[in-house]
Parts: sequence; C-alpha cells; structure tokens
Amino acid sequence: MSNTTGQQMDWMYSDTVKEHFMNPKNVLLGDEKSDADGEGLVGDIKCGDQMLILIKVSDGIITDCRWKTYGCASAIASTSILSEMVKGMPLKEAYHIKPKDITAKLNGLPAVKIHCSVLGDKALRSAIEDYYKKTDQENRIEEEKATVICHCMNVTDKDIEKAVKGGVKNYQELQYETKIGTVCGKCKPRAEELLHDYKHLYG
Repeated sequence: MSNTTGQQMDWMYSDTVKEHFMNPKNVLLGDEKSDADGEGLVGDIKCGDQMLILIKVSDGIITDCRWKTYGCASAIASTSILSEMVKGMPLKEAYHIKPKDITAKLNGLPAVKIHCSVLGDKALRSAIEDYYKKTDQENRIEEEKATVICHCMNVTDKDIEKAVKGGVKNYQELQYETKIGTVCGKCKPRAEELLHDYKHLYG
C-alpha cells in the first residue's frame, strides 16, 4: 500500500472504525448458528454487502450477538460495534437503534458509506422480529413509520423501498414508478440516497 493510499484511509475513517475493522468483535463461528434465538439477514452480495446477525435472548435482554458480514471496512466495523452495543440491552431498546446511533459510536463514517450502518440496523431489527415470531410475540413487531420524501407528490421512503423491491434500479425508473420529483425536483438528492441504500439491502 502506498503512502498516498494510507493517508486517504487516515482521512476517511476514524480510529474506531479501523479498530473494529482490524479487530472485529463477536464474529460468528461455524457451529454457533444452531442455538441462536433470533436471526436476521439483509443485503445482497451482488451489490457488495450482506450482513447476518444472530442474537441470544434471556428475560427480554440480548445476552449475546454474533455476526458475519460480507463487505467493506465500514460494513465490518458497523456490525462489529453494533454487536458490542446491544449486548446487555433490552430488546425494546435494541429494536429502535437507528443508523445514526451506530455511526455516532464509530465517530462518523464517510457519506458514501452510511448505507453500511443502515444494513446493520436492518439486520438487527430482522433478528429481533425473528425472535418475536418464534416466541409468539408478533404483537411486538412494529411497522416502521413512513417519512415523506417528495412533498409535491406525497412519495414516502416506504414507497421508494417498495419500488426497489419490485425491481427499480435507477432514479429514472423510480420516477416513472412513483412520479417522485416531477414537480419541483428538490427531493432528488435524498431520493437518490435512499435508492442507493435500498439497492444494497435488496439487490
């Protein structure tokens, strides 16, 4: 690695990110999957990132969190620090962890890597919901609230997510599907960010 590349890494990533990338915590070992109480898998290897999170639960508390991630340094570091954050945490609190909470613990991520913390957030939520389903507590599963992205056409983040799940691959296709950004266009930057994040989640 050249000095220039090393300097770029120093500029892009915090020491916390580098620590969790070089020395990841709670990595899943081969025989641990069978005794997990909840399992969450998100992402698509074809898009570069995929996360598997397994949790063990006792009396409503996450007692252990193991994971396996295919992806970049940010994806690995995000999952590693998330696994440390949630151990000993009540399920209700862990269920509401947001990407900004993970990013804050990492002392920031480059803007182009924020989607990695979104993956961690989704994988943990999926693991908790899997536990709720297995233990007949489906009433605890919450529908995530929609946020309006395009106020002119009343298009929400959930509409964008649904469109990506349905096969939308770029902004032009999203616009055709949802009519987003066809009036003032001010929503385009945020819509493109969400489109990027959801493509990482669903391929």
